[in-house]
Amino acid sequence: MATENRQPVPPQVQALIVDSNATSRSILVGQLREYGVSRIVQCSRVQDARSRLEHTVFDYVLCDQFFGDANYSGQTLLDDLRRAQLLPFSTVFFMVTAEASYAAVAEAAESALDGYLLKPFTPSALFERLSLARLRKVHLKPIFDAIEAEDFEQAAALCVERFEARKPYWLYAARIGSELLLRLGRHDEARTLFEAVIAARALPWAKLGVARAQIESGQAARAITTLQELIGEDASFADAYDVLGRAQVELGNFAQAIETYRTASTLTPDSVVRLQKLGMMSYYMGDRETATKVLARAVILGIDSKLFDYQSLVLLTFAYYADNDRKGIERCMADFVRIMERHSDSARIRRFSEVARALQLIQQRQFSQAVESVRAMAREIGTASFDFEAACNLGSLLAVLAVTSIELSEGESWVRALGMRYANTRGLTELMANACSLHEPYGVLVRDCLQQVNKAAEVAMAQSLAGDPAGAVQNLLQQANTSLNSKLLDLSQQVLLRHGARIASPEPLQEAIDALRLRIGNAPARAILGQDNERRPGGVVIRSRNAVEGTSAAAAAPAAPATDDSANGSDGAGEPDGAGPESAADKLRLRP
Repeated sequence: MATENRQPVPPQVQALIVDSNATSRSILVGQLREYGVSRIVQCSRVQDARSRLEHTVFDYVLCDQFFGDANYSGQTLLDDLRRAQLLPFSTVFFMVTAEASYAAVAEAAESALDGYLLKPFTPSALFERLSLARLRKVHLKPIFDAIEAEDFEQAAALCVERFEARKPYWLYAARIGSELLLRLGRHDEARTLFEAVIAARALPWAKLGVARAQIESGQAARAITTLQELIGEDASFADAYDVLGRAQVELGNFAQAIETYRTASTLTPDSVVRLQKLGMMSYYMGDRETATKVLARAVILGIDSKLFDYQSLVLLTFAYYADNDRKGIERCMADFVRIMERHSDSARIRRFSEVARALQLIQQRQFSQAVESVRAMAREIGTASFDFEAACNLGSLLAVLAVTSIELSEGESWVRALGMRYANTRGLTELMANACSLHEPYGVLVRDCLQQVNKAAEVAMAQSLAGDPAGAVQNLLQQANTSLNSKLLDLSQQVLLRHGARIASPEPLQEAIDALRLRIGNAPARAILGQDNERRPGGVVIRSRNAVEGTSAAAAAPAAPATDDSANGSDGAGEPDGAGPESAADKLRLRP
């Protein structure tokens, strides 16, 4: 019997049971108590469980797959927790269900899941499965100790060594290692490791990893080809659509991106993250009806969750304004009041609230106050903290004022300043232009800024090739100083590094570049929707002590990798066997 050989459970171990059926919860509570777990929390709703998991680290989570008519599922919870970095490596997460179709198991296999329990199961089977899952975490402990110490180079080396030696859980190690290599900027090595996994065992997450590595190394078009092949093999692989949408946005292919996000959202209708992506893309594409419907649902499902991006609430306010929905705007403002009480020190959220308030003032025809508010925002255009997201929101506000026939003589010059600062790629330019699309001349002006930036870059490169690299750097610095454009500044750095030996006094130029970089601040290298908050579709979340503020040491460990390579047992690679009545379902997870 498994119960005779298992180790005693420490008294501080905590478990969370998520099941809408009270009888099922009661049975699981009894079985866990027999296992030795005395601290057990029960939740009947997914949203309650999400809140618990956002604030407490559990050792075990047993979550039902289906929740009746509540439009939620255990998979939705798991998917969102993984993306928001809320499921630490230390937590063992099991999905519990009365049936496990191939599609359900395949989808779960791509998430931070430790096992799939099919009802009915005996206490001994439960004990054995929980123990095996914990054993896997013990085997990988040296890797995660290195991550906890933020020695990512050592952690990556340990992962590669375990993979090459085919030690227990070598596929887990490969997945973590490839994620670490991506984080370290070693994109080619990460792609090589992903491809080695594909050669050893063709897993969707590895193919998706190849595409992610291609995007990170600036090959978005090639990534799209990789992703289309992957989707052709498995049209229900939702993570692949997430990455495909990201690549399409980066290239400025918004019409394709909106359809991609629509498909991803259809596959997982309760995913807060995917609803927000679809809603944002719909807004920027001018589909206000879809934007309003989808973003409003995202607010209902997740506004109090760490998964929620408050930019969604800003765009929902714009959508309500376009519909002249006074009550909708008031609801958004009430939400921002609550949010500001919790995040009073956040400059980003303060800006969001000010944008929403300006829209409310315009809707109430308090034009003088609205104009003063917009002027205050415009005074921040040249500050280091005024980011691309703020630029798009201000551009949208200026477009609203323009079509409201409010005299604002500085409007065009402000839009030009926004465009010259952030129109660096086609994707970024199209996002900003679409944000201003309510007033078409502003969109044209933003697109013209990209041409001006590209022309300045071409002239500088020609000057450098003609034998005057110092003059090229000086001209680029002059234009970057005027526009605060990071692309021109980065180009000046590249020219200086390449031709520094041919420049009489490179040191003052380098000092000027460094000083200007402080003024410009962080600028996006590629177009994204909302805040880039470390959500990595198809990837393992690598969490260290500084990854999430305020988390405990236990919570700061990485999330469990998604694919369970421990179920094969007989492949000669030294993998433990996932014994028990659920093994047949687990083995499906190797062949999604």
